[in-house]
Amino acid sequence: QVQLVESGGGLVQAGGSLRLSCAASGSTFFDAGWFRQAPGKEREFVATISRRSGTIYYADSVKGRFAISRDNVKNTVYLQMNSLKPEDTAIYYCAAKPWGVSTTLHDYKYWGQGTQVTVSS
Repeated sequence: QVQLVESGGGLVQAGGSLRLSCAASGSTFFDAGWFRQAPGKEREFVATISRRSGTIYYADSVKGRFAISRDNVKNTVYLQMNSLKPEDTAIYYCAAKPWGVSTTLHDYKYWGQGTQVTVSS
């Protein structure tokens, strides 16, 4: 079992930065991902990282602007978001799964409650 709690969301102007955190409890043996869901749209993949940070993937829409990382001592996964755009506005969810990274939403077993990110133009 893995419990996930996101934090760090908020309101920021276009071009600004935010760092999201996902604090995990219950286990350290998981691969992690960030997903987001904008109003009226389906939840979509943002980034994923393996448990030892050796494998990382990003959605094309955030590549070069976002960076996923993790601190296994603190059992926390981060999403550094730079050069934010209004289209990045969404609820951001942290997710975890055993045995391998994935860009597919339905592969993830554990989910946080989400944190709102709003980017104003």
